[in-house]
Amino acid sequence: MTTKREANDLFLRYYSEKIWEMIPSIYRHEDGLAENKAVLRSIVEIIATQAAILRRSQDRLWDDQFIELSDDWAVPYIGDLLGTRLLTAQLRRARRIDVAKTIYYRRNNGTPRVLEELISDISGWDGKLVEAFQRLARARHGLDPHPARLAGRFTGTLPGGWADLRSAIGSELSDGPFEEYFHLPDMRKPKGLDGRYGISKLNFHLFTFQSYPVIEADPFPLGDGIRFMFDPSGRNIPLFSRRNRPVSISGWEDWHSALEWELAKPIRCRLLAHAEYNIKDEHVVDLIINHGLTAPAAAELRTLIGYIFKNETALNTTLTNFTNAAELQSPPIYFTLLQLSIVPDCGKNQLLPGSLSVLEGSPLADVAKEVITAAFLPDPAWNINATPKMLAIDAEQGRIKYLNGQAPDPSMSVMYHYGFSGDIGAGTYDRSKVELLEPTLVILPGGGPIGAAEMISTGVVQIEDNRSYTITADHLSIADFTLQAANQRRPYLEIQSDFVLSSGAGTNATLLLDGLWIAARGNGKFKVIFRGAFECITIRHCTFDPGGDKNALGETLFPLELVVEGSIETLCIESSILGPLSIVAPGLIEDKVIISNSIIQSVDNTLPALKIDSGFLEMEHVTVFGELETHRLYASGVIITGVVTVTDNQTGCFRFSAAPAPPVSQLPRPYESFLFGASQDHWFGSRRFGQPAYGQITETAPQPLREGAENTSEMGAFNNLLNPLKKQGLKTKIEEYMPFGLIPSFITH
Repeated sequence: MTTKREANDLFLRYYSEKIWEMIPSIYRHEDGLAENKAVLRSIVEIIATQAAILRRSQDRLWDDQFIELSDDWAVPYIGDLLGTRLLTAQLRRARRIDVAKTIYYRRNNGTPRVLEELISDISGWDGKLVEAFQRLARARHGLDPHPARLAGRFTGTLPGGWADLRSAIGSELSDGPFEEYFHLPDMRKPKGLDGRYGISKLNFHLFTFQSYPVIEADPFPLGDGIRFMFDPSGRNIPLFSRRNRPVSISGWEDWHSALEWELAKPIRCRLLAHAEYNIKDEHVVDLIINHGLTAPAAAELRTLIGYIFKNETALNTTLTNFTNAAELQSPPIYFTLLQLSIVPDCGKNQLLPGSLSVLEGSPLADVAKEVITAAFLPDPAWNINATPKMLAIDAEQGRIKYLNGQAPDPSMSVMYHYGFSGDIGAGTYDRSKVELLEPTLVILPGGGPIGAAEMISTGVVQIEDNRSYTITADHLSIADFTLQAANQRRPYLEIQSDFVLSSGAGTNATLLLDGLWIAARGNGKFKVIFRGAFECITIRHCTFDPGGDKNALGETLFPLELVVEGSIETLCIESSILGPLSIVAPGLIEDKVIISNSIIQSVDNTLPALKIDSGFLEMEHVTVFGELETHRLYASGVIITGVVTVTDNQTGCFRFSAAPAPPVSQLPRPYESFLFGASQDHWFGSRRFGQPAYGQITETAPQPLREGAENTSEMGAFNNLLNPLKKQGLKTKIEEYMPFGLIPSFITH
């Protein structure tokens, strides 16, 4: 396979030609005529190589004077000039930002702006600061401003007022960063829901999930032509809003505290339904000129200019009382009025189409937000109240339903964001390594079958989009084969029988799978089987669906097993999510299996998550849901929830890891490890693949799991996120820049 040439600064060429020109022409001429040609030129290029290295070093010395360009080693020296308290060297990004913005932080010390910006600067998470004294119930006095303009946007609760328990929306917002209720002072130390509200309390709400965009993906059809799931496997998943915080570049006045639709968090149906309307004269003029609105109807519509309608129901009810209601509520006029008058600063306008959308037509275009309604679509029939809209979206479960007998365009696709803790498994994050491989064959966007024509013996086959594909043929002649998704793409590949990947006869083949989500579809348990002789197989940033759930049709999503029936020298699994992995006779691992930054799960209690009876198993920062059986084990930063059986305990080690304690498990001698009686479900946010908190350690887990890895971060697959270190660094900086005498409380969502 061919690789792209790496970018370079051309210093080598420059100095080669510069030195070559300094040599008298007679020697250059003789160098070309000598028996050993180009000896002098080779010497010149060696000298030029060293000159280029020196030049780069000199340039770096200049760059090291600037925090934006300097190497990591120079950051503490610049920070020492400013007298800042440095963060741990493991938080390289946070340390650099802290040094770069130290003067800015000091100039605005103690302000809500700086305290809220610290959340993103230090941890990289989204967040919102709530000054708890502003959420205290109290009696208002004559020095207070008129409360009407400060009333809650969703509930109408006046500042300092009491909760309206009849408001479902207000109840949903309670105890969150955007709540509109007020509380009695709570003098207790902050812990959970206790001690949050008081004059001296600052509540920092942290949103630790990342939001990943999926562009032009095939929704999962439910067979009736009108109901679909956003997730290609048919799972119920919460849709996320994109991270959309504005970047201030011109000054203080551009900043505002985070709004709900600007944070990477699950979208509530309430937020997607939040639409406010403000009719202006130019909207009426547009309806007259472009849509034929009659003069009597325009006159009635102008009476609404200046009013702000808090929702579409209020606007529609008002139009119903007009004499020309039939004209104003006709779809061409009504939907255009909604499109023109919706205010920019509301949930529906911000989320559609920025965070999620349905696309139709050729070329694909977003279905207009005015014909979409937010709805809760419960099982089994996804019933919805009567509405003139075209389609309904349930963002909390990831569902779409076309309404009133309308059918989707055959070209229909979806765009949405899903939430997850980090860059593990198939995902739409940056995977720059794939760009180093020049594709031999490109599978053009569109979805469909992947068959024998794509199973080339040698070369790189690349899938360009996020569509759904079906694998229809085995690959039985691998020599040096790569199947990968393009960078920032996550195609969904279904198999409907066992998928065999085999080397050609008499070859020591290599295989690379990168960026693919592969799943079994149907009523059977299917496998990906490796046969033949392989020098190396690498599975990188892939998801072999671990199953353990049902799709919206009620079909069981069986785990996709990975089975080795051939001879493999080295099997490497990096940043992936897999179902059970086993070696089956005559399968053999000649050297080792290397697994890093991955999640391995078995949802079948009778089937081990890992069964490797030959070779050496090396695992670093891996979470295993299920049992493990192996011959020799080297484990570091690993969590294994099931019984561990290692036949050769005299070789290998088990360090900074967690597993059931002996005699239940048979382990190499453990070092600085956490051996427990039985794992608890509350230790992990979720064990169901597809949920945002899948595999993530919770704050209620034992301290060794949360901070017991060698780098003092959490054990398991998400060790490289350094979440405990980020939180500690954030606490340190907030205490440094927080007003004296206040108490911070950190609330993770």
